[in-house]
Amino acid sequence: MSGDEFHRPKHHRNVHRVVIGYFHKNLLSSYTKDYNTCKKMDFASVFAILFSSVTGILNGANIFLLVNNYNFLQDINLWAPFILIGLFAATLSAALGNLIGASRILEALANDQLFGIFLKPATITTKGGNPYVAVLMSWILVQAVLLVGSLNAIAPAASVFFLLSYAGVNLACLALELASAPNFRPSFKYFTWYTCGAGLLGSMVMCFLISPIYTSVAIIIMLLLTILLHFRSLPTQWGSISQALIYHQVRKYLLMLDPRKGHVKYWRPQIILMVAQPRQSCELIDFINDIKKGGLYVLGHVKVGRWEDHDTDPLGEEQTPWMTLVDGMKIKAFVEITMATSVVEGMRHLVRIAGLGGMKPNTVCLGFYDSSKPIDSLARRLTQKKKRILGGVENGVSSDMEGLFSSLRGEHENKSLQPGEYVQMIEDSLKLQKNVILCRHFHLLNKTVVADTRTTSYIDVWPVNLFQPETASFFDNTCLFMLQFACILRMVPPWKAKTQLRVFLCLNAQTDNTLQKEQKLDAYLQQLRIYAKIKIVTWDHLMHMLPQPTEVSSELMQDFHSAANQFIQEMNELIISHSSRTVVSFLYLPRPPPESKFQGVDATETERDKFLQQLELLSKNLPPTVFVHGLHPVTSTTL
Repeated sequence: MSGDEFHRPKHHRNVHRVVIGYFHKNLLSSYTKDYNTCKKMDFASVFAILFSSVTGILNGANIFLLVNNYNFLQDINLWAPFILIGLFAATLSAALGNLIGASRILEALANDQLFGIFLKPATITTKGGNPYVAVLMSWILVQAVLLVGSLNAIAPAASVFFLLSYAGVNLACLALELASAPNFRPSFKYFTWYTCGAGLLGSMVMCFLISPIYTSVAIIIMLLLTILLHFRSLPTQWGSISQALIYHQVRKYLLMLDPRKGHVKYWRPQIILMVAQPRQSCELIDFINDIKKGGLYVLGHVKVGRWEDHDTDPLGEEQTPWMTLVDGMKIKAFVEITMATSVVEGMRHLVRIAGLGGMKPNTVCLGFYDSSKPIDSLARRLTQKKKRILGGVENGVSSDMEGLFSSLRGEHENKSLQPGEYVQMIEDSLKLQKNVILCRHFHLLNKTVVADTRTTSYIDVWPVNLFQPETASFFDNTCLFMLQFACILRMVPPWKAKTQLRVFLCLNAQTDNTLQKEQKLDAYLQQLRIYAKIKIVTWDHLMHMLPQPTEVSSELMQDFHSAANQFIQEMNELIISHSSRTVVSFLYLPRPPPESKFQGVDATETERDKFLQQLELLSKNLPPTVFVHGLHPVTSTTL
């Protein structure tokens, strides 16, 4: 066999040279001018036009190996126009597919009522469920776009929209991956967070390369629609990825929040408010929301009963009305409900277990125990809203809460809580190392009046145990706690603009150096950066009613020592005389008498009843009053 048989024919070498030449030419762009605009094309403009024609690549991914040239079919076909007819049929089929798909999306948006009445006609269907109105609306929109008259002008916008939709899909997958949702199990074998991240980044980069103007306008419109839907707060059935992301982040940071690393410089109130009947507690709930200062706020409720008497969870349906109350009043609070055989036992459970991790209540708030007639503040606020809604004034309550809770007890009906149990709740809270605040007369508080008044109102602080006036020269944790709460309240609108903080300095004019004590208190307030007006009050006419103390110390200042009712009445009148323009008063709450101090249950109950009676007598006819007892330091001079 001769060697010439192994030589490649000459024409094969020529074909090889031609192919190599075309390959080198194709490496270069060789862009020409657009026939319509006469502008030279570039990569981005060509990509913008061609990309919209291959967006069905996902649908045809199963035929990606068919790379042969089938133009020869036109030569061997029985009738050449069949090719043209096929092209028209394929184009029409694709167009109809997009039209039907778009109409179904439009119908889904209309059924979800995302855009209100604007898309309501799109919900109209035939008996078979065909949304012909949505199809017609989609067709009209398509025709309006085609009036542009140039596919080269339409293609960039279409490509931007397709790329934004792909970016949205990648963003959703990335968010689900970051949220670690257990039900997110993609079937794509090579899916990772960086594949969807790369897809998101690549889609957005190409959007801006195609048309920065179209992309910017489209993103702005999407953001506006997202904000609109967020503020509408529509009930959805598909779930919100934001909730999954929030849960993931909150859990992570709660684990990082170490209560052992807490410091007084960063102290903030974390309050659990025990609410027996929400209908009569709206003003108090709103007030505590003002003084929480970014801290934890929990609404606690105890349902008295026996768990064994119920076949199912007796509290299963109790949570929803309370959450509706929280949403309607626009407060930032959690809700905790429990069942116990007594209110005292239930409160112990809630104070102990409410919160999570480093976010646990440090302050227990109770409404005041007295014999006054319950007032339906919820109904009153709803009535005020109906009167003021035309004026555009919002008083923080939603009109859909009227029938959520049971009616109030009658004036002559017995309370479910006894006085001794109420005092026991105070003592148990202190035993659990929680600060305690008692709130009275808050049905008189009207924040709308405070905001509308033209005169300055006062937030009053009486930093002295009024049951032991001889301890007025001491400043303990309770006094600082009162000042801290009053200062926090003063930071919140409308309190900041319409009120002034006022601290009362109680003195004996015959024995005390008035100027020296005033300067000392003023310097102390400046050191704490609490800006307040000092009001000097002399009580010489009251001191003679008290026996001479044998020992005076800051430890004795915290305890309750019963005084004569006449002295308490005179002290009450003294406070009233300075409260004509007061909106809130902060008073010192001494420790309740402990059970072990007296012999026998009857003696203890008698002393506890007297403790409660004298608190009631001291705060009689006062403006909204807050009794405060603090256990721990809450102020710092190093910030």
